[in-house]
Amino acid sequence: MNAKGDAGEDHEPRKEDLVDVLLRLQKSGSLEFPISTDNIKAEACKIDGYEIPLKTKVIVNAWAIGRDPGYWDDAESFVPERFDGSSVDYKGTSFEFIPFGAGRRMCPGIAFGVANVELPLANLLYHFDWELPGGMNSKNLDMTEAFGATVGMKNNLF
Repeated sequence: MNAKGDAGEDHEPRKEDLVDVLLRLQKSGSLEFPISTDNIKAEACKIDGYEIPLKTKVIVNAWAIGRDPGYWDDAESFVPERFDGSSVDYKGTSFEFIPFGAGRRMCPGIAFGVANVELPLANLLYHFDWELPGGMNSKNLDMTEAFGATVGMKNNLF
């Protein structure tokens, strides 16, 4: 940057530039959340045969782990029955399925998130009698999704 604060055309943006700007904003009090460099601590290590240098941030792709054909048969398909009778759970101890992360950086809201799925589902199942309309059976039900701002069924049930 020159004295006026303009970046010349030959200036390549770096991640350090972003970190500097965020830390300046934090010090000025214009951000509503804390930013620090306390979590940028690491040591050199080797992960799956790759040498990871000191102070490198490693991002875990939980989506890819959950769809790894090395762990799952028919990995790209939604098959909830694969967990029946399995020791794999969502609590971060089975590293082939980590929707809430694992270890010290695991999501602290796991209990809240799980309760906000289980309780409404239990209430819906308890208070309503569920059946398909017009004598339809589950084999004929089209669950194709339509693209849009929200995901909806391509063909309505009625």
